Amino acid sequence: MSRLGEALGETGRSLATVFRNPGLRRVNLAFAGSAIGDWAYATAIAVWAYGVGGVAAVGIFGTVRLALMALASPFTATLADRYSRKLIMIGCDVTRGSLILVNAVLIWKEAPPALVFVIASITAIASTPFRPAVAALLPSLVESPEELTASNGTTSTIESLAIFVGPALGGLLLTVTSIPVVALFDVLTFVWSALLVSRIVVHHGDSVTVASPAPGTGGGPAAEAAVETAVAEKETFFQEVTAGFRSIFSSRDLTMISLVYCAQTVVAGASAVFSIEIAVQMTGFGANGVGYLDSAFGVGAILGGFVAIGRATARRLATDFGVGVVFWALPLLLAAVWPQAAPAFVAMAIIGFANPIVDVNASTILQRLTPDAVLGRVFGALDTGLIAAMALGSVLMPILIHLTGLRWSLVILALGVTAAVLPAFPRLRRLDQLLGEPDGLPLLRAIPMFSPLEPQKLEALAQQLGRREVPAGEVVIHEGDPGDRFYVVESGRTTATHDGQVLSSQGPGDPFGEIALLRDVPRTATVTADEPSVLLYLDRDAFLAAVRGDDEVSTRADDLVSRRIPTY
Repeated sequence: MSRLGEALGETGRSLATVFRNPGLRRVNLAFAGSAIGDWAYATAIAVWAYGVGGVAAVGIFGTVRLALMALASPFTATLADRYSRKLIMIGCDVTRGSLILVNAVLIWKEAPPALVFVIASITAIASTPFRPAVAALLPSLVESPEELTASNGTTSTIESLAIFVGPALGGLLLTVTSIPVVALFDVLTFVWSALLVSRIVVHHGDSVTVASPAPGTGGGPAAEAAVETAVAEKETFFQEVTAGFRSIFSSRDLTMISLVYCAQTVVAGASAVFSIEIAVQMTGFGANGVGYLDSAFGVGAILGGFVAIGRATARRLATDFGVGVVFWALPLLLAAVWPQAAPAFVAMAIIGFANPIVDVNASTILQRLTPDAVLGRVFGALDTGLIAAMALGSVLMPILIHLTGLRWSLVILALGVTAAVLPAFPRLRRLDQLLGEPDGLPLLRAIPMFSPLEPQKLEALAQQLGRREVPAGEVVIHEGDPGDRFYVVESGRTTATHDGQVLSSQGPGDPFGEIALLRDVPRTATVTADEPSVLLYLDRDAFLAAVRGDDEVSTRADDLVSRRIPTY
């Protein structure tokens, strides 16, 4: 019980952190409105399509929709790296709302079904830049890696709630009104979303270019190496569109995460088939049992979302992600071994629980590893892979069921996906260490000079910190020596003197040594440890790159030097 209380408390603190941040609060409220409207509209369109052409019409439209989205994502995702991500989100809302309004009129006027299907397909394409833009914008709104994970968890939990609320609301509206009315409701949710997004203030910059970022500006060495090969200062159209794929395949970590994620969506695609068969063969409810199985999945997803938020500070992003993918597959063995209703519902609830853990952690990992200049395109490329894997699962599952029957198909799917994911765990554990917050990050974050830096850049800077332990009485800096390092006191205390006169004293969190670096002059003071102390330091090049790479940081650094020089 005490652990449950701690988990709930951690989840509550993470949610409070997200909703205290105005930008994150508006993004999530905008997403909540449009997601609920989307699910309500999806229910209405499915009912309309079934009335027009039965199950075949629903299946064909679903397949065409997924194929178009997979093909369009790499192209439309380039918008999120070329233009303001806020404007892309607003543009998506306005475009989708307008197209759905047109379709509402067409359905009301009983226009030819083919025309409605075409407009609905174009609407699906118009939606593809939205998620990459959201994913690329979030790192600009947060102040710490934990806040980023918590925000992704909040978004995933909202999506799980929308899966519940949207279809229920759509069904209710269909009962008392009509399909065009549900479409109008979805239009209003897009207006809600656009208005909220328009009020977001981005502190770290929103407009980006496709130019390669400077070394040390995001994602660590692996990501920088990836972007060097994936992005050039002047790109052809083909290079720009494929930059997301090239960034993924140029980094072993990004490739691994993407492939493991695709293993999960193979199961997701297969679930569209096996859930119906499980409902018919195991639950006793017939085809209507699919709704009950989806409800079990939804309950698990809501609980899993809260767990994902609560584990934002656990520093196990990659390992938890891998475990989540495994638990998208292994629970199917319950239904295969005990082909009854209770095990089937338990299996779906466990899979639902794992779903937000997979989505939240994968999104956070990609946001942490990918340089900002290609972040939107990486998510677009990932979407293409995920949709393709989902389509593969939906194609393979009927074949497996035909050849081996439902129970053995579930066994093959569960063990096959698990066997594909397990070899990735050693690298996932190593990735946890890379993704963990560097020890000196809180100290750098607390120094006013560095506060304008984006979280990614600040984290990359903290990864370059060295550590030096000095005994009491040791001289750290000699007056007149060349400046080679910038220091921050982690523990202990030091004193700065000039010509034997005491100038200042430094305690935990205090920086020193910046004047010689910024002014390119010899050391202006001698700094001595008063007691056993631990100092963190940045070498000259790393410090100057961080300061000179950001105008506001440079201004603050100059202000600090101006205040200290009269003292020295």
